[in-house]
Amino acid sequence: MGIIRKLVIFAAVDGLILQPPATQHNKASSLQIRYNRHGATSLQQGSEIDLAQSASLESYGIVGFLNIASASYLVSISRRETAAQIRGSPIYVVTSVALIPLSSQSEAIKAIEETKRDIRAQRSHQTLDDVIDDDISGDDGSNHSDGHVTDESSKPGKALTPKHDPTRPRSHEASVSVAQDVIGRKGQYGRFADRWFSRKGWTFERRRVQGMSADGDGKSERTHPGGNDNLSPAEHDRRKISKDGEGEKLSIDQMSNHAENLLPPRTDATSNLVTRLLRMTRVLFASRSFFYSYDYDITRRLGDQRSPDTRVPLHQCVDPMFFWNRNLASLFIESGNHTYCVPLMQGFVGQRSFHVSPTSSSDPSQVIPEAEADIEDVTETQKRVGSQSDFLLTLISRRSILRPGLRYLRRGVDEEGHAANNVETEQILSRTSWSPGDKIYSFMQVRGSIPLFFSQSPYTFKPVPVLRHSYNTNHSAFKRHFSNITDRYGEVQIVSLVDKHGGEAEIGQQYEEHAKHLVSEGGINGVNTSFEWFDFHHMCSGMRFENVSILIDHLGGTGGALDKHGMTVEVNGKVQRRQTGVVRTNCMDCLDRTNVVQSAFGSRALEKQLEEEGVKVYLQTDTTTQWFNSLWADNGDNISRQYSSTAALKGDYTRTRKRNYRGALNDLGLTLSRYYNNIVNDYFSQAAIDYLLGNVTEQVFEEFEASMMSKDPAISVQKVRSNAIEVSSKIAISEQREELVGAWTLLSPQEPNTVRTFPFEEVVLLLTDTAIYAVRFDWNLEKVSSFERVDLRSVTGILQGTYITYTLTPSQTDEARNVGLVIKYRPSKENIARVNTRSLSASLGVTDDEDADPTPTSAISHLFDPAETLRFLSRGGSRPALKLLALKALPSKSSLTTPDAQSQSQSTLSERDLVNSICEEIRRAAFGADDGGGGSDTGFSGGFVEEREIVGLKEARKSTGYLEQWGHELKKMVWA
Repeated sequence: MGIIRKLVIFAAVDGLILQPPATQHNKASSLQIRYNRHGATSLQQGSEIDLAQSASLESYGIVGFLNIASASYLVSISRRETAAQIRGSPIYVVTSVALIPLSSQSEAIKAIEETKRDIRAQRSHQTLDDVIDDDISGDDGSNHSDGHVTDESSKPGKALTPKHDPTRPRSHEASVSVAQDVIGRKGQYGRFADRWFSRKGWTFERRRVQGMSADGDGKSERTHPGGNDNLSPAEHDRRKISKDGEGEKLSIDQMSNHAENLLPPRTDATSNLVTRLLRMTRVLFASRSFFYSYDYDITRRLGDQRSPDTRVPLHQCVDPMFFWNRNLASLFIESGNHTYCVPLMQGFVGQRSFHVSPTSSSDPSQVIPEAEADIEDVTETQKRVGSQSDFLLTLISRRSILRPGLRYLRRGVDEEGHAANNVETEQILSRTSWSPGDKIYSFMQVRGSIPLFFSQSPYTFKPVPVLRHSYNTNHSAFKRHFSNITDRYGEVQIVSLVDKHGGEAEIGQQYEEHAKHLVSEGGINGVNTSFEWFDFHHMCSGMRFENVSILIDHLGGTGGALDKHGMTVEVNGKVQRRQTGVVRTNCMDCLDRTNVVQSAFGSRALEKQLEEEGVKVYLQTDTTTQWFNSLWADNGDNISRQYSSTAALKGDYTRTRKRNYRGALNDLGLTLSRYYNNIVNDYFSQAAIDYLLGNVTEQVFEEFEASMMSKDPAISVQKVRSNAIEVSSKIAISEQREELVGAWTLLSPQEPNTVRTFPFEEVVLLLTDTAIYAVRFDWNLEKVSSFERVDLRSVTGILQGTYITYTLTPSQTDEARNVGLVIKYRPSKENIARVNTRSLSASLGVTDDEDADPTPTSAISHLFDPAETLRFLSRGGSRPALKLLALKALPSKSSLTTPDAQSQSQSTLSERDLVNSICEEIRRAAFGADDGGGGSDTGFSGGFVEEREIVGLKEARKSTGYLEQWGHELKKMVWA
């Protein structure tokens, strides 16, 4: 089923109209999206809607709907560029999107006009070459779907013809039409004219082939779509955004103004962050990180491509692991409007053509890059050369959506075995002609975070990894991770590049230990998994990055993984050989060190592939292969920007195979930039990415506003809490005759016997038929750290009511959601408190500590009845040494969209109902243990359970200091 390749969006009176060109090849009907309603409906042929006076915008595809805080926006592709061509099918990179509000016609018109102004402004700053390229790559490319505007680049043997762009002023178009005609046709004198008319002249090519910046003075230079020359999307992006961030700041400010124009007035807590979300969405899709194709499935590797079937929608054919906008496009998919759904893949696509010039039989061949062979020149190259020594190298990196996110906020693995920064990279070698009888080679690699539960603080330059959870929990996720990889690729060769000494050593050792454990278990269904630890920083110290060859020689030797796994070879659409395994490379970030090593693996694979074609080259030493290094460096930069918001470190070596002090200084600047992003920008960006992918609900923004961060869905919170309750029960309840009545997880002040001391921590509350247990749990190690046993006979009463601890956000001051209870009890010999400095485990070998000494209450007199206390003292007694156990209900709803989280949210009681339920359970248990039921000798008036404010809103506001308020406002200003 073909995809709509180009359409016009009209802001009509009743809603947006999506109208594709009506041709004999395109049978899709127009769609109407009514304002303030979800979903799209087809317009029947002959429907009369006056569009003459409606504002309109040309679009190259629909990304989907963005729904937030009762508002909806249509996200459409407004600008794109050609990144590559595979078998005559163009691959596009998204360079800009339009966000059109679905609130009213006036708002939609405003957004459309704003988008048009942005497009005109961008084009007005382009050079002559930019305009020509934009015309070439901006064609519709719809010779299958609509037939109205054809993309000649997709037809072998035909040159591109510039098309009229209705959004460009005709005066500007006329001023460059002669140059367009000469350069666009790419005729006999096309390349001469390209150099002659270019503002950079003849020096452009010379600098580019040397791997240098094509414009020494830093002025705007030609953008080669997708980077078929050394100017890739990443290189273009690097030129647009200066290293000091000034260019990025300007761009983001402009997008922020546009986002504010799109925002209808609202006052709820979530909508306070909507402007930032809209801006983030525009910046994200303008980052040149999203790719798509109408005819070629870029989400699947060679040999795994599905047979073309026009009856099956493309979104049903793509690999769901890389279908980035699946959540945004869900309304189009569910309504059956499949032809409007354009699947996007995040990652990188780059392409280079090169000519191998044979020398003597004893010497290596010379590799000469096709200097002027842009992506659009491939078909011309096919006609001009036609020899057996012209090749095309395509690099595709696919970022998984299964554990998405940013550097320190998404580390390690999740419960299902999905690793952070998981990227599949495919290197494809083909002839420029893509002739069916020629061999096409594919070499696969993967990268991903160490598949264990760990975290790192973003507040230090070299944070030490902190392992989380028990060994068994980690090994379960570890095993699932490699089961996923084995099912997908076959045998796995692990290459770990972390340090063997220092802060990275412990997690590296744990990684190796789990790998050995997996081997001892027989691997995954008998499939081997090998582990190689190459300490990159030690082996390549002193800028000796060439020592990576030691690793390559080791894995590429006799019986090594590289030759053993082989590569995929396809001829006439049939797989002759299939790669039987994959190398999985990682460092801590899976960025800089990984980029250097993966490019070396790719270099060796290309040498082997060319050798099979009868050509022998040495890419590591050949000075004419700078284009290969630049292609891999661009790939590394793109992957790095998507995970750490900066270009990759060590990029100078990847590009030039040389390392010097200038590269080290550049790396220092990038490191500082990463540090800033880690502690300022990444928290909201992570929440936005999770929301766009459908991993969290709108509640994530409420959580973000309260804590300036979002939850990591790496592991099921419900399962962790259930496990904590189970472990706590085994440790704390030592008496076999005690029967467990109930168990809950609640918040409690870290300092005992208080109601409002920070921080609060999550504790386990156990209730048996004779006692209450308050268990302090180490959630990282999954062990009991301490517990206190309170005999029910010593409990004198319970207070339940409003319990407000913070007053910084609306959700924190909601009296219906901020509730808790305070258990009042007398010190008793039956009560015990135990702390194990070794962290109590489930082994039951617990050492008895001294019983806790009774301590007087402090700063809690407002919780007791003064009259009862006075009456108690008048009878000759002293002030009762009462103690408190303060507990606050956790939020009942979760922002996570996992089935467990959602089922828990739907079945969980509200905060107030939960507190009522706990109090009632304790009352029943206490009355069973003591017939008096907390009668007249308790020293307190009223019933056993009393409704009273624990910390009211007024009191909480008084105790919230100015410094605390200013700190939160400062964070909000910076983070949000």
